[in-house]
Amino acid sequence: MFTSIRGIVAATLVAGSAMVATPAFAQDESESDISISGNAAVVTDYRFRGVGLSGGDIAIQGGIDVGHSSGFYIGTWGSSIDGGDYGSVELDIYGGWSGDIADGVSADVGAIYYAYPNGLAGADLDYIEFYASLGFTLGPAEATVGFAYAPDQDSLGDTDNIYVYTDLSVGIPDTPLSVTGHLGYTDGFLTFTPDGKAFDWSIGASLSLTENLSVGVSYVGVEGGNVDGVTDDAIVATLSVEF
Repeated sequence: MFTSIRGIVAATLVAGSAMVATPAFAQDESESDISISGNAAVVTDYRFRGVGLSGGDIAIQGGIDVGHSSGFYIGTWGSSIDGGDYGSVELDIYGGWSGDIADGVSADVGAIYYAYPNGLAGADLDYIEFYASLGFTLGPAEATVGFAYAPDQDSLGDTDNIYVYTDLSVGIPDTPLSVTGHLGYTDGFLTFTPDGKAFDWSIGASLSLTENLSVGVSYVGVEGGNVDGVTDDAIVATLSVEF
């Protein structure tokens, strides 16, 4: 069974949110049509869709995005992992388009390639996934519904995988505090359950220390047994910076 499944690209502020790998791209207000942003984080446990990928240990993460004013973007993100045959590094390369499609409604579509550059030599480990999501903003509340599909690939045992999820974030007015919630559902190869179907969930909070620096904590769970550092429920803390 596959032991290193990630997605959001991108570490989220509250690591246990475990969304599909969809980068959050922030454009600078400047004369240039091109903007570059980066992120770095330290997490007490790298959880993706509820599954622990760092063996319950601290993980170091970071990425960089390049975007155009048209909404198109490319980027890469990496994390340390404890992946056995998958090695000690996950590297995600992604690209897509994001932008507003109506007042308070945004869309994000793209593809992400999951690579394990120092995995077992000769093993077929890398895979690609396509994603799409809609985001909704109402006052201090933001909600996202999303879908990801990994088609049949050798690295997925010649099967496919579907992931659907919803995320909710609410900022507490007049404070730097936000609360978050997540619910996801996997159907396919990337689970630890006998029938290949599993729910994952998280609830958490984040605190903005400065404009760029944040801390977060979340409680994360997933169906599929009680393997320490992999599928057991966990409390995950995050320190992240954007630049």
